[in-house]
Amino acid sequence: MKNPKVVILGAGYGGMMTTVKFQKMVGTNEVDITLVNKHDYHYQTTWLHENSAGTLHHDQTRIQIKDVVDFNKVNFVQDTVQSIDPKAQKVQLENGELEYDYLVIGLGFETATFGIKGLEENALMISNINNARLIREHIEYNFSRYNNEPGERDDLITIAVGGAGFTGIEFVGELANRVPELCKEYDIPREKVRIITVEAGPTALAGFDEELVEYAMNRLEAKGVEFLIGTPVKEATEDGIIVEKDGQEEEIKTKNFIWAAGVKANSIVQESGFEVNRGKVEVRDDMRAPDYDNVFVVGDCALIMNEETGRPYPPTAQIAMQEAEVIAHNLKELVRDGSELESFEFNNRGTVASLGQRDAIGVVFGDKKLYGWTASVMKKVIDNRYLLKLGGMGLLLKKGKFKFFH
Repeated sequence: MKNPKVVILGAGYGGMMTTVKFQKMVGTNEVDITLVNKHDYHYQTTWLHENSAGTLHHDQTRIQIKDVVDFNKVNFVQDTVQSIDPKAQKVQLENGELEYDYLVIGLGFETATFGIKGLEENALMISNINNARLIREHIEYNFSRYNNEPGERDDLITIAVGGAGFTGIEFVGELANRVPELCKEYDIPREKVRIITVEAGPTALAGFDEELVEYAMNRLEAKGVEFLIGTPVKEATEDGIIVEKDGQEEEIKTKNFIWAAGVKANSIVQESGFEVNRGKVEVRDDMRAPDYDNVFVVGDCALIMNEETGRPYPPTAQIAMQEAEVIAHNLKELVRDGSELESFEFNNRGTVASLGQRDAIGVVFGDKKLYGWTASVMKKVIDNRYLLKLGGMGLLLKKGKFKFFH
């Protein structure tokens, strides 16, 4: 009798944690597990804002898949997923095809541009390691040009960030730390540099505690960050961005426009014929797709409604990791013909947003508010806990964050 084939697509938080948990639950010759990912590394999406600002080297954010996945139990295929045929139970890759008995879709996110003119062509996106490295080098290059170009070139040292959500705020927090270093390095007076955060919505950090949002904005403004709230970006051009404030259009000249205002599920999911809601699969309680008993969906591609608010849970690393544990258990049950499938229930352990070095805001343990250094320590503890869960003490010591005091 042939072993059941389990294929896991994507090595983000959901796919990676599913693989690591599932490989420990089954015997070497019990099931054929295949993990497919574009790169031979997993990266911490929640650290990309630091890589983009240049406050953390991107190698710290990358984790080699071979360091945490047991290749005696898992066949790793480095390739790009093109399409899924759930009826034929096949996955089309750039360089081949895979058949499966059970599938886990963890293909992550794409940047949402909301149809804004010129955004695709003229904005930089914080979406992966390579983009983060490009943003860091792009900003540094423009700073290095400033004193070498004739005339006033303030557009080279103006940084505009689209979006004051989680990623946008964490990114400008890091920039506020990085800019004084760049100014020193490239002989630029700090007061000449502008960091502008443009947000279409009525507040920064929508959905976060108002008191904490006010603290965050005050702290960032004190470090020179400007906020344009209730100001949608209308167009991105080669020379800058056009925004609308109180019905009036205004141009902000900048050669550094970074878009951090929203993500959507990987479009392959919808194109493969799955039933979707807002581009995501609204999974059943056991994390399976509504129309296929052998397909699980995790992370950014899965939609889970919060019964209390009537809105979907935001796709965070925390929820993806919890989903992965349920999926790994349910896969084990299915390959062993068991019927003890678990239902997913999100246990919200809290949310912490970094505001740069030694500063953060957060809500943990239900409703406990954290500010400043205490919150920044909690942020590092959360980051380190993930590394411990993923790869044990060895990975934590190799990649962990231990600089609590500077």
